[in-house]
Amino acid sequence: MRFKICTLLLTLLLFNCSHLPIEHVPSANQNSRIKAIVLHYTGASYAQSIEGLVDEGGVSAHYLIPESGDSSYRHDRLKIFQLVEEQSRAWHAGLSTWQNMTGLNDQSIGIEIVNRAHCPNDNNSGKHRTVNSQRLQCNYPNYDPEQIALLIALLKDILQRNPDIHPTAIVGHADIAPLRKHDPGPRFPWYELHMAGIGAWYTTDTKEKYTRIFQRQLPSMGLTQAALNAYGYPAIETGIADERTLATIAAFQMHFTPENLNGYSDIATNAALFALLERYFPEQVVELMTRFESEREASTQPSLVNKTTQLQMQFPDAELSSREYVNHRRRFMAYQGRGEIKIANPGLVPISADIWINGQQLNLPDVFLPDTDYQYSLHRRTVTGSNTIRVDNIQPADAQIMVSIPYPQVMDTRDSDYEFAAVDALIEQDINEGFPGAVLLVTHRGQVVHHKAYGYAHRYAPDGSELENPVPMTTDTLFDLASNTKVFATTLAIMHLVEQQKLALDIPLYEYLPEFRGDGRDALTARHLLTHSAGLAPEVHFFTPENHLGPEFYSQSAPLTKELLLTQVPLEERYQVAMRYSDSSFMLLGILVERITGFPLDEYVEQNIYAPLGLSQSVFNPRKKLPETTRYAATELQGNTRDGRVNFDNVRNYTLSGEVHDEKAFYSMQGVAGHAGLFSTAEELARLTQLLLNGGGLGEHYLFSETVLNQFILPSSISDTTGLGFRRAANGERRWQFGPYASERTFGHTGWTGTLSVIDPEHDLVIILLTNKRHTPIQQSLDPNGNETLNFAGQNYETGQYGSIVSLVYEAVLHRRF
Repeated sequence: MRFKICTLLLTLLLFNCSHLPIEHVPSANQNSRIKAIVLHYTGASYAQSIEGLVDEGGVSAHYLIPESGDSSYRHDRLKIFQLVEEQSRAWHAGLSTWQNMTGLNDQSIGIEIVNRAHCPNDNNSGKHRTVNSQRLQCNYPNYDPEQIALLIALLKDILQRNPDIHPTAIVGHADIAPLRKHDPGPRFPWYELHMAGIGAWYTTDTKEKYTRIFQRQLPSMGLTQAALNAYGYPAIETGIADERTLATIAAFQMHFTPENLNGYSDIATNAALFALLERYFPEQVVELMTRFESEREASTQPSLVNKTTQLQMQFPDAELSSREYVNHRRRFMAYQGRGEIKIANPGLVPISADIWINGQQLNLPDVFLPDTDYQYSLHRRTVTGSNTIRVDNIQPADAQIMVSIPYPQVMDTRDSDYEFAAVDALIEQDINEGFPGAVLLVTHRGQVVHHKAYGYAHRYAPDGSELENPVPMTTDTLFDLASNTKVFATTLAIMHLVEQQKLALDIPLYEYLPEFRGDGRDALTARHLLTHSAGLAPEVHFFTPENHLGPEFYSQSAPLTKELLLTQVPLEERYQVAMRYSDSSFMLLGILVERITGFPLDEYVEQNIYAPLGLSQSVFNPRKKLPETTRYAATELQGNTRDGRVNFDNVRNYTLSGEVHDEKAFYSMQGVAGHAGLFSTAEELARLTQLLLNGGGLGEHYLFSETVLNQFILPSSISDTTGLGFRRAANGERRWQFGPYASERTFGHTGWTGTLSVIDPEHDLVIILLTNKRHTPIQQSLDPNGNETLNFAGQNYETGQYGSIVSLVYEAVLHRRF
């Protein structure tokens, strides 16, 4: 036995590794294990980094590079520390994906760089915040030049030994794990590395080319997601700007467009992305741009899905009814003596047709030539209300003809048959007694019949005394619309998204806002928010630590406020039980619009709703966007202080003018919120209200169908006094707002600053009353319980209480019949 053991030991000694009978036959079917380099910052000092990466056992990296000026670094000069051999697996990447590689710890080299960014989650106040809101708020320091020089030398050395690492595979931790990480931050010098021959970057000329292309039309959200994925990012194509997508876009911006770090899919971001694809993945960009052109062409094709006018039809009807006299006929809305028709021949040969308006045949040319547009006035044929059109006798028999009729516009006629002396006298009496000012605009049957300014846009000094030279009110004065923002910005945007089938009102909000889960949120829908039945408190004073939910809900940062609304603000009542008017609900709706469209709320409504209608004065944050000569109706005399009685960090104490008054909108949302922040004029609001009377369009611009409109203005299941977003007259239940004469179908809204909109489809009547009633001194009184109450003097005047003004306007319109 002893002999056998000795023999075995001797055999093992003789056949060690260097003497095994192995012959090397290299296979061509192999490559390097290392496919990527991932760069991190440690967010801690050198000593803390060593402790965390070497001793604690939780994470590691292949290399660590300190920075100058770190008191915990005791060496005379900077040097690189290797913590893990390159062929070994360091624990640095975690759950991550890049260019379809998962488990990047197995396929990458990780380099930690000491750079102590301070982010919200560095203390307890940030414990609930998402990585995306953190990255937009972090304080990122510049990198040490000596440190970066060492990094460049190390990277060149690694790349020489690992030639399979593609330039696009030198990435940051945020690139491979955008939902969790935001290092190495937006101040990391990626471009400097590229100029040293390391990593990817786009060419300026190519980016400018795509900038010009995308200025005409942005890629769809789905296409942007596909492009991010094609480059390597872990994006999933959903067509919705969900949390993953926004985090991925922000990670991309930190790497390639740090000067434009906003978390949105905008022109600059997409131009850089497609320029990178063209340089490094040319076959992919060809496919993506082919899809872009196809989507753009589809979006510009005349069709019912993408119509621009109220009637946009090809005749004869494609699907014929067995009821003969329902074919080739349509209705359209018009006003007597107004309207026009446009006719086009989409074929290749001349055609002829007979067209009848309200039973009268139009005198048209014998033939309509191909590629020729024809336009005719209908002023001799139209009536006020519903009109009929019939098209027949189209020749040749297989030909088609395209007919379109634009929506009615608002006409400024100032018809002298209307008598507004009583309403003028009431407002002027209030002005004489101290009310600051107002603008009243009335439209009836598509015509502006009264548009007048009263009093002053700026009447009082901060101490409540009258100015020596008060600023007169003018008909083009801009007003802070306050809660009229809810309907003329947020609700219109929601309606537009419903029309485009990008939003369904009755599926859970978490389908669009994945983090909106738990504590009763899972069952909530957009409908609950629109009807104020989600169970949310009327408001949360985010702007001060003294809010009713406590200092953890203090925020004067829009990203943090949005995150608190999505993940932390509790439901205070069971949803669907009753209406409880809530600014918080509309703040969430504004976030929903941003998430679905990929645009900030103000950009979306200004570019997609207002601009096509020719509205240039309807904006958020107007002092940043409009000329300095623009006139504004002033609001509170001493900012948000109630004559010095209220105080919190950054509170304004000057007379407000051209800045949104609402504290949540101004301080906590930087002026852009779903519940407040929109400024406009009476004239531009009249056009928006005419769009609603028209059933969803104005002129040659279509936003939504009558079917969508009816969903929003009809009574909700919660209350007859509310639709979806809109308030309703409800047979006099809100006569203090809509007056005693409003029809049951009347809808509109009010705004805390003193603004009112009344839209009455039955009487084809619009009343826009804009006042600056909060531009008055504060009055102090005691309630029955002995508690101090603070009221603005402007609230005591009839003009500031709406109902009487509305009643007198109705009488001026309705009495005109006699």
